[in-house]
Amino acid sequence: MIFRWRKWDGSPHWRHECVYLGADEWGDWIGQPIGWHSERPGARFDAVGPNVTLIPAIDHVGQRNKVTLLPPAGDHALTVNRDHPKGMRIYIDLGWDIRWSDDDLLLATGIDMDLDVIRVEGERGTWVDDRDEWAEHSIRYGYPADVMTHLEALALDLETRVRARSAPFDDAVPDFWLDELEALGLDELEALGLDRRRPRSGAPVPRPRLER
Repeated sequence: MIFRWRKWDGSPHWRHECVYLGADEWGDWIGQPIGWHSERPGARFDAVGPNVTLIPAIDHVGQRNKVTLLPPAGDHALTVNRDHPKGMRIYIDLGWDIRWSDDDLLLATGIDMDLDVIRVEGERGTWVDDRDEWAEHSIRYGYPADVMTHLEALALDLETRVRARSAPFDDAVPDFWLDELEALGLDELEALGLDRRRPRSGAPVPRPRLER
């Protein structure tokens, strides 16, 4: 499956090759095994360690489980790394309209909104990143004032929750899904000459977003 980001004006941004892992009370989890690709215009990389991303569950009235009022689709995606060479454990992309495609079961999409919440093991700790890009793009793209107010407050809330290591920003929740990802053995797909978009027999298949 593909997780595809775009910018506010519709221009392409990051495109990640992933596999659907399953769902829990927090939402849908997708994973990126070692060696799978991410790319955007002018840049690309292969995952050097396994990572999993949470697409938070949204219920029918536009609320995310256990948090406050939201737009009718997700506003952030949590990615948790294992064995990252720079010690990056958590990377949260703040976004808009993050959702599963209604037309393609192998596609999730979202609008990248610049701000990120990052936790790195060691002295650097946790912080809100790319505030300069946020300020620049708010002028370039003309972000609506209510969207900016919502995301600025969300960034601070997520930073607090990551510092507190409350679920799902702890170790126990994402480590379960990282173990599930590694158990699939998908790191060898390229060497085996298999299609990255097709899970092995017995592996979970992608499905549309949860009905809450």
